[in-house]
Amino acid sequence: MIWFFLCVGLLVAGYFIYGKFVERIFGPKPELATPAITMADGVDYVPMSDKKVYLVQLLNIAGVGPIFGPILGALYGPVAMLWIVFGCIFAGAVHDYFSGMLSVRAKGASVPTVVGEHLGTAAKHFMNLFAVVLLMLVGVVFVLSPAGLLANLTSTDLVYWIVAIFAYYILATIVPIDKIIGRFYPIFGALLVFMSVGLIIGLIVSGKGFYNTGMDFSNLHPTELPLWPLLFITIACGAVSGFHATQSPLMARCMQNEKSGRFIFYGAMIGEGIIALIWCTLGLSFYDSTEALNATMANGGPAAVVHEVSTSLLGTWAAFWPSWA
Repeated sequence: MIWFFLCVGLLVAGYFIYGKFVERIFGPKPELATPAITMADGVDYVPMSDKKVYLVQLLNIAGVGPIFGPILGALYGPVAMLWIVFGCIFAGAVHDYFSGMLSVRAKGASVPTVVGEHLGTAAKHFMNLFAVVLLMLVGVVFVLSPAGLLANLTSTDLVYWIVAIFAYYILATIVPIDKIIGRFYPIFGALLVFMSVGLIIGLIVSGKGFYNTGMDFSNLHPTELPLWPLLFITIACGAVSGFHATQSPLMARCMQNEKSGRFIFYGAMIGEGIIALIWCTLGLSFYDSTEALNATMANGGPAAVVHEVSTSLLGTWAAFWPSWA
């Protein structure tokens, strides 16, 4: 477990050291009023506390991404943890910070609008099309994955949960941001953090450690899939994900001070990286080998691993929390 804590320490150090460097490059101006103040409308532009904005941002960018991806990435061995650490510090968190802060400076505009302002109308139209396609693909995953988990846990029809999740998405979209997203997302975000920390504590208490590979950074994938480039697209959320740029404007419209940007945007990505490390460590430690991990996923994908690990270490109730992330 020393390797896990070392990686977490590197992420935290990255926030305080490289995060400050990134912040200095952007140059936040606390004296400038943010869109939450200048454009407050009680619908999309609603001032909220930094802690609440952070938890909403964490849940917006995290979800099942830093859970399923790192579980799949664990098949490659401990080297996956290196990608999470360095990808998060030098790519993912940098992207999240700049995309969020550029939106703040652009009056809370979405990423296509920001791109259009700097690169022209053609680039804006391309980003609009790209964002729609990306959101459709990600939306399918973010509906089917939790619906599948909930259907398995409750022994009910998958369709019911799909309809319920879509209904929730639509309702959260049409009402003011502080009514559902601002009220419940911080709770769900806190539960995601609590569940993740609880699992790693449960793993430590159980006495499990890295299986016999130790600190072997060679490719340990049971089917010998190449490390390059597949590891780097297998673990996207938790290391680097351009999808986050579509979410950051939501909180850019709610933060009250530009100096909070590093905590909210860079910090949320570091938090996602820690969650990704936890699930990668669980994949590397809960099972005896990458072959055993792969065998579990063959009968239900990463969701089967989430269910087995959560129920084994924390009980049946714990398996519900990833579903609501």
